[in-house]
Amino acid sequence: MKQQTILEVKDLTKYFVVGRSIVSSGEVVKAVDGLSFDLFQGETLSFVGESGCGKSTTGRLVLRLIEATRGTVSYKGRDVAKLSGGELRKLRREMQIIFQDPWSSLNPRLTVGQIIGEGLRRNKELSQAERKRRVLEMMETVGLRPEQYGRHPHEFSGGQRQRLGIARALIVGPKLVVADEPLSALDVSVQAQVVNLLARLKREMGLSYLFISHDLAVVEHISDRIAVMYLGKLMELASKQAIYSGPRHPYTQALFSAAPTAEVGRPADRVILSGDVPSPLNPPPGCRFHTRCPHAQDDCRRLEPEFRPLESGHWVACHHPLARG
Repeated sequence: MKQQTILEVKDLTKYFVVGRSIVSSGEVVKAVDGLSFDLFQGETLSFVGESGCGKSTTGRLVLRLIEATRGTVSYKGRDVAKLSGGELRKLRREMQIIFQDPWSSLNPRLTVGQIIGEGLRRNKELSQAERKRRVLEMMETVGLRPEQYGRHPHEFSGGQRQRLGIARALIVGPKLVVADEPLSALDVSVQAQVVNLLARLKREMGLSYLFISHDLAVVEHISDRIAVMYLGKLMELASKQAIYSGPRHPYTQALFSAAPTAEVGRPADRVILSGDVPSPLNPPPGCRFHTRCPHAQDDCRRLEPEFRPLESGHWVACHHPLARG
């Protein structure tokens, strides 16, 4: 049975100009450079990669929180960039974000009821009593108690604040949620609770997630497919099973080999990369990973690899992909 596509992204690109002044036109940071991918209905597609690779920028571009330099983002067949006014506001209800830091993303002056219910205030068909009823129902859904309705964010733990952020995102009934590092500010003991909550809400509400994370253990638990980014580019995109059993791109292999293992006494079969990540101000020619790749050849230094399918559902940007595991 063919999966229904909820999001289509083609050639998504975002360049930032830095250092611009009266005497200088500035330099261009290629934060996201030509990404193309689909997201299926009910799927969790996780974006992983080193810090600064463009994961969070991609999430914000999808939601049009920032404008793209070029490329298209189509949600249910509609070009997000062409929407404005009432159409864009309606779209915002279907596409929401859970921010990385639950503390800085919440207004400390507002109560829990006001924060969660903020997205319902524009719905003039709802009375104040109905809005409160829906907020209380959502609080119960995410594991918050009714007596916390009138409290402020500073009265909550980090895990409770993240539940509050999740409730705020889901109260308007979205279909697509961008979860931008939603666990990085939480203790390990709380992370498991929030991961399980996100998985349960996905099943119950029919959500699709773009999940952005650097925690590969969490990614393995929650993902259906995984997209690997490096210096603004997609290196590999495949199912979770394919990525973890046999990555085809050398960068994916190195990245996942660095993940800690919970098995006592098991030696770490790590791929050690030499050198630092190049600057996005001046990315290298050819394959952007060739300066650190242990398998780089001459064509890798000269020619940019095409992002192409190796087999059904497994895409890679590499001139000399690794053999299947």
